[in-house]
Amino acid sequence: MSTQTLSPPQSREIVVHDPSTGEEIGRAPLMDANAVAAAVSRARSAQPEWAKLSYRKRARFILRAREIVLDQLEEIAKLISRETGKPATEAIAMEIVPTLDLMHYFAKTTHQLLARPEIDIGQYNLMYRWSYIVYKPLGVVGIISPWNFPWATPLDEVVMALMAGNAVVVKPSELTPLTALKIGEIFKQAQLPEGLLEIVTGDGSTGAALVEAGVNKIMFTGSVNTGKRVAEAAAKHLTPVVLELGGKDPMVVLEDADLENAARAAIWGAFCNSGQACASIERCYVHESIAERFTDLVVKETRLLKQGKASTDAIDIGAMTNERQLQIVEDHVGDAVERGAQVRTGGHRLNDSKGWFHQPTVVTGVDHSMKLMRDETFGPVLPIMTFKTDEEAVHLANDSIYGLTASVFTRDISRGRRMAEQIDAGTVMINEVVYTHAVAQTPWGGVKQSGYGRTHGRLGLLELVSAQHVHVNGMPRVADVWWFPYSERAGKLFRGFARRFTTGSLLSSSLLLPGIIRRLFERRQ
Repeated sequence: MSTQTLSPPQSREIVVHDPSTGEEIGRAPLMDANAVAAAVSRARSAQPEWAKLSYRKRARFILRAREIVLDQLEEIAKLISRETGKPATEAIAMEIVPTLDLMHYFAKTTHQLLARPEIDIGQYNLMYRWSYIVYKPLGVVGIISPWNFPWATPLDEVVMALMAGNAVVVKPSELTPLTALKIGEIFKQAQLPEGLLEIVTGDGSTGAALVEAGVNKIMFTGSVNTGKRVAEAAAKHLTPVVLELGGKDPMVVLEDADLENAARAAIWGAFCNSGQACASIERCYVHESIAERFTDLVVKETRLLKQGKASTDAIDIGAMTNERQLQIVEDHVGDAVERGAQVRTGGHRLNDSKGWFHQPTVVTGVDHSMKLMRDETFGPVLPIMTFKTDEEAVHLANDSIYGLTASVFTRDISRGRRMAEQIDAGTVMINEVVYTHAVAQTPWGGVKQSGYGRTHGRLGLLELVSAQHVHVNGMPRVADVWWFPYSERAGKLFRGFARRFTTGSLLSSSLLLPGIIRRLFERRQ
């Protein structure tokens, strides 16, 4: 039994490198369209029997896999660290811990979240009718996952899709295939039935083949440009997609905020995972009255961060995962400086390293003409800009093509909530940054060019099922008054329905009863 069968044998391979050293750490097959089609076929064959299992029986496999993850926690953290460049402690905190929580949550609650809801159909209930919803698995879900969170992103979606009764085919980033293969290995050890989880490693052509392979839904996490191509390709087959794309997430610091706490939040929000998170703080707007003190705190704390190869728990910031992203960061910082911005600390790659390291960088004197404030940087850079009023802060936060997350820092929670509800983002946090992706109960997703659809929470689970409406007439021997034959009497009754029934008033509708009774006994002459 195998959850990651790699047949037929592939002659081409992906070579995986450690971003901290440039050393080769492993290889994975570059699977072609035939291999992807075979994986989808295996998944489709396995899915019907899986869908017949109760939620409780599905949960046993998820919880068994969860125990295996706990047993192999250090090994998994080390693999994530070597493949991405992030510190192992951060791999545990930001990837493994959230997935362990999510596995437990959906294993225990999916039966409630997908319970059969009754629908209140108003006065139609009085006619002894009722309606309810049945949630059915989609079939085979294709997951195209990113390199920045190679463990958490696919595994969360795998667990939710399996609990909903689907089979899954995962195509990981070509930069981080080993972590995805580890996920497959863990579910194999958990004795998940063969074919239910297939891992197809490869490059962009492998992902394109998955979209073309006839899956029932695509869950894509990645860049806006690639997301558009995925949506376009999926549209040809009417395959629904969930797109979790880029972000340019703003943090607003009001004048009454706890400055020390807000500064620490900004630093972690901008520099965790080397800034390579779609929810990273990429724009920081600070009230002008506190900007100098806030910036001084941020610069001071940033200079204390320890950066290097993620070989010990003492490292705060590791390497960036790939050189192309490092070059984008350099370009954005360089563009800002050319336009008059000031680098307060950092600003360069580490030239004495064999890996792809960029210093944690704080930039002031920025404005919205700069790439650093408009394009997704996806690196360890925190640009700080000032504002005068709450209205200006909201305007600046919304002045972006993106809308994934945002945050507001203030001691006045009511004020923070008012501002949060004016910001265009899928999630807005008050006195928090980044971390709600780790809260399994809450939905995750964006607006504008940050994508559409949701993962996590009940809204995310509903993306992985189809909703079937069942309507019941509990009086099978009684004809409906709106059936044939049409007659003058019928026309009068229907006009009465228009004036009385549609008001929702039981008293008003009761005046129709004599006409309804006569209509029930009316037959074509």
